[in-house]
Amino acid sequence: MSPSIRKLTGRIGALVEGVDFAAPSDPSTITTLRHALNEHKAIVFDNVNLDNAAQERVAGWFGDLTTAHPNVSAADGTTNVLAVDSETSKANEWHTDVTFVLNPPQLTTLRSIVTTPYGGETLIANAAAAYRDLPDPLRALADSLRVVHTNQYDYARPLDTTAQRKEYDRVFVSTPYETEHPVVRVHPLTGERGLFIGGFAKRIVGLSSSESANLLRILQAYVTRPENILRWTWSPDQLLIFDNRNTQHYGVDNYDDHPRRLNRVTVAGEIPVGVDGRRSEPLVGDASHYSSVPAVAA
Repeated sequence: MSPSIRKLTGRIGALVEGVDFAAPSDPSTITTLRHALNEHKAIVFDNVNLDNAAQERVAGWFGDLTTAHPNVSAADGTTNVLAVDSETSKANEWHTDVTFVLNPPQLTTLRSIVTTPYGGETLIANAAAAYRDLPDPLRALADSLRVVHTNQYDYARPLDTTAQRKEYDRVFVSTPYETEHPVVRVHPLTGERGLFIGGFAKRIVGLSSSESANLLRILQAYVTRPENILRWTWSPDQLLIFDNRNTQHYGVDNYDDHPRRLNRVTVAGEIPVGVDGRRSEPLVGDASHYSSVPAVAA
């Protein structure tokens, strides 16, 4: 029986049922899930009953895995699992995963380990819909721009932040990375164009820092329009998969001091390509230990 797919909002997100994650990988099921990701950008599964190894196996349906992170260590006993844990970090900023390297992940999988009694949602935004919303002159400008992404950015942390979070921030920036990407990325499977910016995008090539910040703020406002966002409220034993090539996400810090943990596994992606056919270019840092470079992640 084929999986059933139900839209969650008009522009992003679908709930998928009828996938047996304990069964051997099935090409027909994987094709169905890939098509769902191409259309809905983010898909969610309930009652998945996965451990770390099984999450790695399911993520591997879509391609080779990255290691956990270029700088941050993997969860204990794993190579590919990153603990997204409120004890060490709260990712309450819009971003696309690991865009400061040459070939960011093509897909991200998140599995709920510890959920909160309230709050703690993950917001996911459709950056392709945002691109389509741009007025024609702004869209033409965005098509022509390149932007530098870096992990060397200033976390806005309260003065009383914990020692664990300070250490996480130190490790996150311990090896610097910078990559020049197109502002508009062409999806390799669908040809769809999307804004490829987010929290790691710091300066537009050829513009001053203030000009870059102002223009990025304008473009980012289209990404985070409410109609482009799926607001996902976590329950135990759920799996969320989203296309990291044309989405951004944000972990909402609205759950007080309750513990929250998601385990993340990401799938290696190809080098981004702009509207003009020009690929991204590395500027600082070698992340080959983090990710292989597939020609096209099918």
